[in-house]
Amino acid sequence: MRTRIKVCGITSIDDAIAAIACGADAIGFVFVEDTPRFIEPEEAALIMDALPPFVTTVGVVRDLSVDQFCELEQRCPAHYFQLHGKEPVDVVKQCTPAIKAFKYEPATIESQLARWTKVEEVAALLIDGSDGGEGTSFDWSELAPKVEELEVPLIVAGGLGPDNAGDAIRALRPYGIDVSSGVESEPGIKDPDKIAALCDAVRRADLETYALD
Repeated sequence: MRTRIKVCGITSIDDAIAAIACGADAIGFVFVEDTPRFIEPEEAALIMDALPPFVTTVGVVRDLSVDQFCELEQRCPAHYFQLHGKEPVDVVKQCTPAIKAFKYEPATIESQLARWTKVEEVAALLIDGSDGGEGTSFDWSELAPKVEELEVPLIVAGGLGPDNAGDAIRALRPYGIDVSSGVESEPGIKDPDKIAALCDAVRRADLETYALD
């Protein structure tokens, strides 16, 4: 077992290559306008074309209609799309392959998990500390007992960086983590040293967590 790493909010080829060189498994592009890390789909497609093999690309979207999604997919065909809004089930089923993201809220987490684990078209669930892009963490120990028997891959996001990614991994044993603001020098600009430190922290946590399994 090892924890996969996604570096999200990529806005340049230099940042993409730096993330991959440090050990990231996936890179994400934010297609939500009026957000600090927004990138035009055509610009993201150019970056994707320059990537080496075996790197997963993820497009982050929010509350698109099926027609809008299909248009975006034509402009920038990412491997996965991360749906980070209030999309209804029937829309999610048509916007595949999908990673369904939602905010962690103690009062609704069980219903959210029950709802989305029943949707076969959902490849993974991403649980965030906010509605996305705010760098807000949450109490992983509260979530842990609720995802012990989760049958789809779990990705954790929200306020993660080199200093706390290991704690999230030890608490939740997720399939992957999703980082953005925690490895930036400013919004939309990645810091290679912070990415390297994050990847090192994830490797150490994996060794500590899975060595005896």
